Amino acid sequence: MEISYILTGGNLGDRAANLSHAADLLGIRAGRILRRSSCYETAAWGIEEQPEFLNQVLEIETTMDPASLLDTLLEIEREMGRIRGEKFGPRTIDLDILFYGDMIIRTNDLEVPHPRMAERRFVLEPLCELIRDRKHPVTRQTIREMLLACTDPLEVRRIID
Repeated sequence: MEISYILTGGNLGDRAANLSHAADLLGIRAGRILRRSSCYETAAWGIEEQPEFLNQVLEIETTMDPASLLDTLLEIEREMGRIRGEKFGPRTIDLDILFYGDMIIRTNDLEVPHPRMAERRFVLEPLCELIRDRKHPVTRQTIREMLLACTDPLEVRRIID
């Protein structure tokens, strides 16, 4: 068993329902969801002229290897109507592996830890809520230290349910 952290996000349709449905499917297909961060809303990153995103981090316990987990995430995205078109464009759902245990993976299909997490406040805020003192296996910074050093100017708002 490994603990993995998955970022869920989307900005089309019923965003909260989409995150919830993706979490349900992950719990059925990928492993047991141990914890969920709050949901966070932020302006679109990369292409600004689109609806705001809702993001959440899930902590899951899985028996899947990283490549199989990625395949499962991509399958869920397809089933939920994700169309991979414009980079940073709008989407119903986006699922990214942030961490997979303490593994460092660099293949053509998968990079773990997620290579751009330190640049994105919308990733670090919900991740910090769950694992603020965890050290990144490459940089050796804690998630909290990464968040404090993050220069991403986009405001990230915690949504209270």
